[in-house]
Amino acid sequence: MKTNKTPLFQIRPLAAMAALALGLACGAAQAEISDNVVRIGVLTDMSGAYSDLAGPGAVVAANMAVEDFVAKQKPAFKVELVSADHQNKGDIASNKAREWFDREHVDVVTELVTSSTALAVMKVAKEKNRIALITGAGSSRITNEDCNDVSVHWAYDTYATGNGTGKAVVKQGGKTWYFLTADYAFGQSLEKDTTAVIEANGGKVLGSVRHPFPSTDLSSYLLKAQASGAQVIGLANAGADTINAVKQASEFGITPKQTLAGLLMFITDINSLGLKATQGMYLTEAFYWDMNPETRAWSKRFFERQKKMPTMVQAGLYSAITHYLEAVKAINSDDTQKVMAQMKKVPVNDFFAKNGKIRDDGLMVHDMYLMQVKKPADSHYPWDYYNVRATIPGAEAFEPLSQSRCPLIKK
Repeated sequence: MKTNKTPLFQIRPLAAMAALALGLACGAAQAEISDNVVRIGVLTDMSGAYSDLAGPGAVVAANMAVEDFVAKQKPAFKVELVSADHQNKGDIASNKAREWFDREHVDVVTELVTSSTALAVMKVAKEKNRIALITGAGSSRITNEDCNDVSVHWAYDTYATGNGTGKAVVKQGGKTWYFLTADYAFGQSLEKDTTAVIEANGGKVLGSVRHPFPSTDLSSYLLKAQASGAQVIGLANAGADTINAVKQASEFGITPKQTLAGLLMFITDINSLGLKATQGMYLTEAFYWDMNPETRAWSKRFFERQKKMPTMVQAGLYSAITHYLEAVKAINSDDTQKVMAQMKKVPVNDFFAKNGKIRDDGLMVHDMYLMQVKKPADSHYPWDYYNVRATIPGAEAFEPLSQSRCPLIKK
């Protein structure tokens, strides 16, 4: 697999150079940084089921983060960005991360959509004492059973999304559930975490069926969900799998007789499906482009390059890279443990998160938002898709540290 060192889009002349090397030499002081270069590797799904919500748009967001940091902070070190396609396969992701760490002296690997790839790369990062910043993967295992002291889970996890959406749907009368679950770490975690929320709020899970990831034909699995008689079919999948499930449920007449609950949906999914097919659905997000002047300003810049509004994965990646680079500059070092300590010490305050905090288990805790998809008549301009129904404080959205299964947390 070839590493991409060239931009996927037009960028300003300052940044248009080989390997996307960005940096300004300021003053004579030498940074205590290995070879005076900070290297960031973006490992993502460039062409598969998750490419729309992460993929090329993640590379765009990463470039924006580096460019903005260099322009604002004028560091004495250079920043280089490389990217590659992990194809949603853990072995490819771990091999590429190892190559980057060993041969290209990459300091941090980030994005890592698909939980299997994130879990694989986390192990390599720990072995090599490098940092993994995870913005795309969702499994709550990342900061529980599989946690380590060099990884940060940034944008969301299956506990937070299942907690927000599951609770809202049960309160709206959806008491009986049946899960359609992607059969790998992410889907399994999402089903497990949402089941706990459903049962805690008086609902009941009648069963589940697991489908291969990725899947284009979900008909047999949807028919099992239909036969269950459950009021709600919980979609414990994401990206193209979720889009296919929604489309096929409509084709088979499953909806509107049974309600679909998208337990992890992104604004790009809503854009692909359209408001007519998704109106009224609840979903839980960490970010929405149209929330306030800050989110709108950054998102419009992103749109100029990508021609789509950003997902929470892409916005979260910008936030994570910026926080990392600011920590490196603050301590004048790229030493993994020192940078991790600085990142945990300083709150995250940007357009993505306010007063965000990285816990000792590696989870970046911040507010989440319960959204409801608008009716077509209520959407007044492009990408005007959500009504924000509730702000869920970080302490309520994410699993309490007291319940953590992370070996780093002493109880």
